[in-house]
Amino acid sequence: MTTVIRQDDLIESVADALQFISYYHPKDFIQGVYEAYQREESQAAKDAMAQILINSRMCAQGHRPLCQDTGIVTVFVNIGMNVKFECDQPLDDVINEGVRQAYTHPDNVLRASILADPDGKRQNTGDNTPAIIHYKMVPGDTVEVHVAAKGGGSEAKSKFAMLNPSDSVVDWVLKMVPQMGAGWCPPGMLGIGIGGTAEKAMEMAKESLLDPIDIQDLKERGASNRAEELRLELFDKVNDLGIGAQGLGGLTTVLDVKVKDYPTHAANKPVAIIPNCAATRHAHFVLDGSGPALQTPPSLDDWPEITWEVGDNVRRVNLDTVTPDDVKDWQPGETVLLSGKMLTGRDAAHKKMVDMIEKGEELPVDLKGRFIYYVGPVDPVREEVVGPAGPTTATRMDKFTHTMLEKTGLTGMIGKAERGQVAIDAIREFGAVYLMAVGGSAYLVSKAIKKAEVVAFPELGMEAIYEFEVEDMPVTVAVDSRGSSVHQTGPAEWQEKIIAAKAV
Repeated sequence: MTTVIRQDDLIESVADALQFISYYHPKDFIQGVYEAYQREESQAAKDAMAQILINSRMCAQGHRPLCQDTGIVTVFVNIGMNVKFECDQPLDDVINEGVRQAYTHPDNVLRASILADPDGKRQNTGDNTPAIIHYKMVPGDTVEVHVAAKGGGSEAKSKFAMLNPSDSVVDWVLKMVPQMGAGWCPPGMLGIGIGGTAEKAMEMAKESLLDPIDIQDLKERGASNRAEELRLELFDKVNDLGIGAQGLGGLTTVLDVKVKDYPTHAANKPVAIIPNCAATRHAHFVLDGSGPALQTPPSLDDWPEITWEVGDNVRRVNLDTVTPDDVKDWQPGETVLLSGKMLTGRDAAHKKMVDMIEKGEELPVDLKGRFIYYVGPVDPVREEVVGPAGPTTATRMDKFTHTMLEKTGLTGMIGKAERGQVAIDAIREFGAVYLMAVGGSAYLVSKAIKKAEVVAFPELGMEAIYEFEVEDMPVTVAVDSRGSSVHQTGPAEWQEKIIAAKAV
């Protein structure tokens, strides 16, 4: 018997699922982070996970995005061979209409991050289309759809290698994970694809991230095949690296490791890693011809009640009066609460400013003595002054850092994850400072922003330069004015502690 799937049912189901995952974490992810939070001994990592959990509960209550980067949409569609689509346009266009409706929903506008002409004009499409869509024909009379929204920071840390057949997958993964840094916002999951061809390995790695966190169940029952053996071995060995939440050093770097494999050519061993970040977003639904398949809201009881107090041992800073001499006393790992006015700017804005500097043109904003926040916020709704506004990966601004510090008199930068050596060297040379905000706590951060105004480059959309006025915005000193980086010292310290504890 043939099942008829109507176009509008698919559109509505896709749109509903994408709105749903923008503000609801999967229950298994929340449980995994909470268990890691309870086990964690590193105070910096524990504080980061507390912020992630608090942000998650706030987003579930307020129906606002978990992260300002609301992702590139990936869709896996399993089509039953007894299904007929009742559509007046190609299936890709139908799915993309669902994406369009989700990202332009007036009650919860999601950030449009997709750029056409990727090596040319890089023009924003305005509605986050098109999605990346994978189809598979399967037996049956239903259509099963998995949707995911993948942030650019974690996607950028994807790795691939064509190993020799005798090479160790474990050794390669353990070499790659430290190179990924913290820009993928751990703790999260690693998806690993082994075999097939290059593109098959990458697809398997991505698809594996749709599976629930169940590594503890696997530990209890034991491995039954090579893929499961790898999961158990890598889970322990990756966590033994001591990278920790947000790369600050700690006991938990990954909540789970997923492995999918496929037969491959005798001369090859393709291996891919794709990480999932603290804004893990995926859902699935099944269409059986009876109408749209809508998501069921979870109970808020599934979220733990977490409180996060900065305590008395913090440095409160007035951004309107802070001087370059003041930051010389700041220590790596120190918690700072920022109040006052800061500017924002990320990739496109930095490129424009550096190009203007090289041409001898005057910048539209005065950066002397100021702090710049690497962020591209979500548009506000209702009474908000700005939507979720968490940090973007700071290393993408590394190549601009020396010029910005030398030519503008910039005092400080705020972003997520580590800085590369070229940026650290520039920070040391000019006595600047780099502060880290927690990736995966965008809605929580936005509550510290009391005023937001576009002051330059409005044509860049979410990448425009804003001036934010903030009150008690929590950050951590990640690179001090002497060039000491907590992302280098923290993981090294915790790796030693973990090794010492296991040797007892």
